[in-house]
Amino acid sequence: MAAKSLTPPHGPDAQPDVVIRRARTGDVAGIRALVAPLAAERVLVAKEAVSYFESIQEFRVAEDAEGLLACGAVHVMWEDLAEVRTLAVDGRARGQGLGGRLLESLLDDARSLGVTRVFCLTFEVDFFARHGFEVMSNQDDVDPAVYAELLRSHDEGVAEFLDLARVKPNTLGNTRMIRRLS
Repeated sequence: MAAKSLTPPHGPDAQPDVVIRRARTGDVAGIRALVAPLAAERVLVAKEAVSYFESIQEFRVAEDAEGLLACGAVHVMWEDLAEVRTLAVDGRARGQGLGGRLLESLLDDARSLGVTRVFCLTFEVDFFARHGFEVMSNQDDVDPAVYAELLRSHDEGVAEFLDLARVKPNTLGNTRMIRRLS
């Protein structure tokens, strides 16, 4: 029995045979294969397999009968803040709305966790802007006490959100964007 899509297809380019579901450990090889060409282009950061296994519960994947077409994760950083990470769509599925469907599914996950703001670090500014993200200001209204707590994190995504100098060499050219959820 096939899993049902949590985000129904819509629009002229909808892919009714594509299912968006929570990732499983068996998907790690496929996720790495989706990320590899984008990491080679320096659009995404390559990670070791162990990193994907450690965070598999944060991921959703999109698949059809031929295999994985897309992946993405939502990583909680604070009570009201999360990051969309590792959003990747296979070349054969780009331009068909699948990335947007997957992003909306990740934002639904963030809402269900109680998150009200979602951050991303991206080269795909137009894509994220079409989905309600805006370029961030320097602090984006981070409470000073929360900022101090976030500084204690070893997570690179938190450092990127805070725009810390130590992550600058890895993020040159990326844009920090944020969306407030309703």
